[in-house]
Amino acid sequence: MLYESEPQMNTPASQSPDDFITPQKLYLTRRQFLKAAGIVSASAFLAACLGTPEEVSPTNPALVDIETKRELAENYNNYYEFSLSKTSVAGVAQDFSMRPWQVEVGGLVKNPKKYSIDDILARFPQEERVYRMRCVEGWSMVLPWQGFALSKLLDDVEPLPEAKYVGFMSVLRPEEMPGQTSLSFPWPYLEGLRLDEARHDLTILATGLYGEALSPQTGGPLRLVVPWKYGFKSLKAVVRITLQAEQPVTFWNAIAPQEYGFYANVNPSVDHPRWTQSEERRIGENGSRPTLLFNGYDELAPLYEGMDLRVNF
Repeated sequence: MLYESEPQMNTPASQSPDDFITPQKLYLTRRQFLKAAGIVSASAFLAACLGTPEEVSPTNPALVDIETKRELAENYNNYYEFSLSKTSVAGVAQDFSMRPWQVEVGGLVKNPKKYSIDDILARFPQEERVYRMRCVEGWSMVLPWQGFALSKLLDDVEPLPEAKYVGFMSVLRPEEMPGQTSLSFPWPYLEGLRLDEARHDLTILATGLYGEALSPQTGGPLRLVVPWKYGFKSLKAVVRITLQAEQPVTFWNAIAPQEYGFYANVNPSVDHPRWTQSEERRIGENGSRPTLLFNGYDELAPLYEGMDLRVNF
């Protein structure tokens, strides 16, 4: 990916209590969390436990993470199928058609299936997940996704015992995606996860953002979201999911394996060859903050026990 800088933006002076991120070790929805904790007032919980918006420090993420403002998130997108310019993707993508839409799930499964996006919305109850998103380029956001755990879809098709990995493919539609014609990349976009990563409850298929259906520029109508990995792992516009025995070919790893590993876990101690990964720039804030291992989702560490995360980057 290209390394780009964005204009400095001031952190808003005040935020709604609902703008705060779900605590990192809890991946229930915010509403589920408050109900389970017996807390009626989100404001009371946040004031007591997380601090007020005025206490936010870009260099101390242990205090509070604030949701990225919608207008910033909707208009700052990496999506090379449409454009190399983050700020022009929304305009280029506005006529992209998201209906009808079909997702094929097959490979090493007992029950291969084809789902329309409306089948998916009807079959899998949606919930909200407020996640950090860290780009390999060094910027980050906090986003309120709507979607469902990928494990629920995998249970529906029943992976066979020999399935060890999950491959993902984005749509190939050059007539609507000018980047697929003008850029010499090996389209369509491909990604992959180990099966245990795909089954982890943090891994979701997202259908919405900020309480509405995904827009074309944010990966609609269906995208993968893996919050402890760099953003390029969260493939957009999913049309195929394949269970397989061998590690899948992935887009950026195939193009530049010395720069983009298969695992792509957020790791501040493993720099990109062309820039440091020890810090990040949160969109909507001035300055920088330290990058957190696994993007702050420490519960993922057991998945990689015994692995050298510098070799398996």
